[in-house]
Amino acid sequence: MSVLRIELRRSAAAGAALLALAVGVAALYIAPGRWSEGWMSLTLTIKEYMLLLWPIALAAGAWQGRREHRAKVGELFATTPRSRAGRMLPLLVAMGAALGLAFLLVLGAGGMRIASTAAYVPPDVVAIAIVGAFSLVAAAWLGLGIGRLLPALVTAPVLAVAGVLLVFFTAIMRPDWMGAILSPAYGSTPIYPFQTIDPRVTAVLAIFMAGLALTGVLLLVAQGPRASVAAVLPVLLGFGVAAAIVPRDEAALVAPVDPVARELVCTDDAPKVCVTRVNANVLDALTPLARQGLSTLAKMPHAPTQAHEDRRAFLIGEVPGRDGDIVEIDVRIDDHGGLAHPDAVVPEMVFGLGAGYGGPDCERNSAVERAAAYHLLGREPVSDVGVIPEMIEEDPQLNAEAVALWQGLQKLPAPEALSRVTAVRDAILACQDSTGLLSR
Repeated sequence: MSVLRIELRRSAAAGAALLALAVGVAALYIAPGRWSEGWMSLTLTIKEYMLLLWPIALAAGAWQGRREHRAKVGELFATTPRSRAGRMLPLLVAMGAALGLAFLLVLGAGGMRIASTAAYVPPDVVAIAIVGAFSLVAAAWLGLGIGRLLPALVTAPVLAVAGVLLVFFTAIMRPDWMGAILSPAYGSTPIYPFQTIDPRVTAVLAIFMAGLALTGVLLLVAQGPRASVAAVLPVLLGFGVAAAIVPRDEAALVAPVDPVARELVCTDDAPKVCVTRVNANVLDALTPLARQGLSTLAKMPHAPTQAHEDRRAFLIGEVPGRDGDIVEIDVRIDDHGGLAHPDAVVPEMVFGLGAGYGGPDCERNSAVERAAAYHLLGREPVSDVGVIPEMIEEDPQLNAEAVALWQGLQKLPAPEALSRVTAVRDAILACQDSTGLLSR
């Protein structure tokens, strides 16, 4: 323990851990909206930042690995009765423990922000976090071995750059299963609030990182060229084992879905409003807005009577069946885990006239639908820019045409105007062109 404390104090372990912690926390808090939805989003975001953290650990290990060469004490230590493996053990523990702890502290720094809003803790988070921390351990140990083998001054910075390129390009390489094995950042970009990482993908990454770590250890303690060459065997074996068990199906590799996180949590009373379990904390804030939208749509006959959060996993081509009794809502989470853009909830519900998105080949007339929606809302149409959060520009002619159609509706008797709006809704449901239905 005394030697370990000396290593923590005098080696690069503490400095590398502090650098990784500072970089990780800074990267998190630059864009808290990316992970404020919950624990899985936070964990995946930190995993994505392996693009920064893994090279730091690799370069720190390489810098530390050249210590004996820098101090010119290699021959002196070789004359001591203590084995090289015994002498290197405290260093391995110090570097590994410090950087693994840094990863967990970054997770904790983000967790403090979402602890009061993220009620659902996916069980996969624990395994992903542990393997993420171990990935930094593996990087540090591999760096130690390479630094000892190539003790040049440029080794650490070259490895830092190489680490960035390795993590990035292996994460996007094809086939996907290769990236799942090789990159500690694979599958990390948060896309859905109910996204996860398949446990088999986490397992194969752990196996490959174990091979890398063991290779680093063997390079660090190797005595002679043959031992250095043999040190490559663990990483090759790790890759082989991982390749044998890694899943090949797209559902497991491309933004897999946590079915429990996607379960609906609903109000007890009617009209029923439901959100996914991972977003259950915003149900109270969403409910009055969703019910206002349902009340607006109820002006039409056979309007939907329930509002559900949109749970489509569009990246893997999943399109749930349409239910005429349900209108789907885009639920957005703000930087603090609350409901973002509440003013957009009612307009977005009404803009589709309760008919949903329609089929991929259905013709949609945006001007007609906008005029019909604003007739239900009881106000003149305006551009979607400033109303829909993601909308940044649109053709001015579109709103001008919608305003003209809306003005025509205002001149009609109320029952006739509502009948035409309902006809637009029915055309959307039937996948028919709605052009001319408001001006006939």
